[in-house]
Amino acid sequence: MASYSELMAQAQTLMAQAEQARKDELASVIADIKAKMKQFGISVADLGGASGGKKPAKSKSVSAPKYRGPNGELWAGGPGRKPEWVRAVLASGKSVDDYLI
Repeated sequence: MASYSELMAQAQTLMAQAEQARKDELASVIADIKAKMKQFGISVADLGGASGGKKPAKSKSVSAPKYRGPNGELWAGGPGRKPEWVRAVLASGKSVDDYLI
């Protein structure tokens, strides 16, 4: 049976190979998309991408942050799903009020 360090080395080698395969496939897909865009006269704006003169939409969040997480994360404390750091604090039995700004 292989040792832990041997298995980790194999895993790192496989991850490097997988990343290279992803990059190669991505380059091929991008080239194909560019060729089809040229063939059919499609622009980035036609696809709903950013166009030259338009500014990106502003964030919908207007609430100032009320809490600062252990790694500097900010949270306004509003409705909706709590950030992972807040859930971790609550799961550990601590109070989120300890992180008030």
